[in-house]
Amino acid sequence: MGRKNKSLNRPIEPDPKYNSPVVSKFVTRMMLDGKKATCLRLMYDAFDRLRAKADKDPLEVFLKALENVKPMVEVKSRRVGGATYQVPIEIRESRREALAMRWIITASRAKNGHGMSDCLASELFDAYNNTGVAFKKKEDTHRMAEANKAFAHYRW
Repeated sequence: MGRKNKSLNRPIEPDPKYNSPVVSKFVTRMMLDGKKATCLRLMYDAFDRLRAKADKDPLEVFLKALENVKPMVEVKSRRVGGATYQVPIEIRESRREALAMRWIITASRAKNGHGMSDCLASELFDAYNNTGVAFKKKEDTHRMAEANKAFAHYRW
């Protein structure tokens, strides 16, 4: 973090096909070794598979899936005296979105046996239906925060 000036948040260019900055962010986050064109192709293939599965607009399914996976609270370690407590804190919107995207991408990469576009479409469809690995991760995070609610007064 610079000492002089606060860095500016540059506007995100929307993706060419769906004209959505959220899809563009997702593709950028999914990218490995600077291969954005490959990620775009994977994303659009996944959207085509979503259209076939859900019989709805894939962008609508994608945004709903992302919304279903976004966590509201998380726990952070806080050292007080000699003990370390897991303190639940609310998450700002940008981090919620980043965590949801990361969880969906990680869950898609962990699936075996099919291509990445297949796995991504499957995970997005599961998240849309409130099931799947990424949604379970959100539920686990919420459960952990609920269990440690007693330490909320250590929030800083």
